[in-house]
Amino acid sequence: MPYFTNRGHDLFFREQGAGELLLILPGNTAASICHERELQYFSDRYHAVSLDFRGTGKSGRIPVWPDEWFEEGAHDAAALVNHLGYGNCHVMGTSGGAIVALLMAILYPERVKSVIADSTVEYFSYPSISKEVQERYQYTSEQTSFWQFVHGDDWKQVVEADSNLLLRLEKAGNSWVKNGLSKIQCPVLFSASLEDESVPNAGEQVLSMARKVNNCQVFFTNHGNHPLMWSKEKDFRNIADLFLKNQI
Repeated sequence: MPYFTNRGHDLFFREQGAGELLLILPGNTAASICHERELQYFSDRYHAVSLDFRGTGKSGRIPVWPDEWFEEGAHDAAALVNHLGYGNCHVMGTSGGAIVALLMAILYPERVKSVIADSTVEYFSYPSISKEVQERYQYTSEQTSFWQFVHGDDWKQVVEADSNLLLRLEKAGNSWVKNGLSKIQCPVLFSASLEDESVPNAGEQVLSMARKVNNCQVFFTNHGNHPLMWSKEKDFRNIADLFLKNQI
């Protein structure tokens, strides 16, 4: 099973295909196992790789996720690029993985050729975070089956660590991407459903983010939910394929 170590953490990843490197970064309570369909789809054109972030999936656990968890994910993703022997890559992230993708472009501009940021926003309000956490703690059979499949028997620790992180970050009132969007040099594609129940005011927030990025495209649809990558798979893949093709 493919692991590598960065800053003392053992990190798991999945890979398929050959060619230019395409990193596929999962949401913060998901993991690489959730992206097997994306790995298969993109592997005929790219070396498609998906990472389990610290404390998730098959990567080593950490008892408390630090406030810099998203930033550390960007550091780990950049280290994975180096581990795989590449100088740079395309990065595709959804939900929390899109935050990591954008941070990677901010912190490692020389490593990132392009970013696809799906179903994410720069800020969450307290009511939306609180509502999300309360819904998580209902632990419905659908939720628990998903999280156990993704993380194993200790899934509850993963979900609680992420929920506590989000509540702390929201209380601090800071942008997940550290107000650094204007520093991004590579092309960026934002995508979102305007009906996304997990992302408040998705249209307004995504447009606000897009205005800060110099080389940027935006794709919205009135259909689908969270994330667009899965809820409107065909639409997402069509726009992602076109965007990536134009970066070659």
